Amino acid sequence: MEMKKNHVIVTGSKESFLVRVLVKKLKDADMDSEFVPWTVNDINARWNGTDLITIFMDTGERPGSEVLQFLIDRMTDEAKHLILIGEDRDVELVRGQVPADMIYRAFVRPVDNEAYVASVRELFQKVAAGEFKKSILIVDDDPNYMGLVREWLKGTYKVAMANSGLQAIKWLGKNKADLILLDHEMPVTTGPQVLEMLRNDEETRRIPVIFLTGKGDKQSVMAVVALKPEGYFLKTIEKNELLEKLDEFFKTHR
Repeated sequence: MEMKKNHVIVTGSKESFLVRVLVKKLKDADMDSEFVPWTVNDINARWNGTDLITIFMDTGERPGSEVLQFLIDRMTDEAKHLILIGEDRDVELVRGQVPADMIYRAFVRPVDNEAYVASVRELFQKVAAGEFKKSILIVDDDPNYMGLVREWLKGTYKVAMANSGLQAIKWLGKNKADLILLDHEMPVTTGPQVLEMLRNDEETRRIPVIFLTGKGDKQSVMAVVALKPEGYFLKTIEKNELLEKLDEFFKTHR
């Protein structure tokens, strides 16, 4: 079975000679590539299967705010990236409108075509290696439950586990997490105590925390919410619902 080639859209105001050269360079490097005018309708019509968008800006020309917002929304939904090519001022103006983590590279014209193609190839290698996956740390004293959740998440996220609050703090001293799923009812050092330690440390205070709790009664839930985590999940949550809620969380906390 033939493997799908990575697909790159090069979008601009017109299909100039320089754009045609870029598209050909990508095709020569065994990637599908095409020029698409930077209108919402045109990009939307060619979007399916697209892995990367390159915005090519002629001097003084930039995509409109409607197009940029469309790209931001679609790239957020599908975790795609953007490469910018243009004059220094045009690149910086677009940078100011797009979340920084969406822009993989920016090239100031005249662009080095070989460097551009090398960056595209590097990006796809990183995507294949999972480097852009969000990192989740699960903290729970129940190894069976923790292992189950890890199995559910490992295809979509980079997942680490800690069976106590102290082990979690130690792990965070050497590693980065985009989210912590924290058991509320742990012995020795409880979930609330771990959250307090995280919030009191400059290195970890901004890491989002969602509590895992086995108690769904109103009083227990209110006690969890009062600690002001980013949210809570009941441990009875099913796999698909958990994945949907995490996907929604990362889209709104990009």
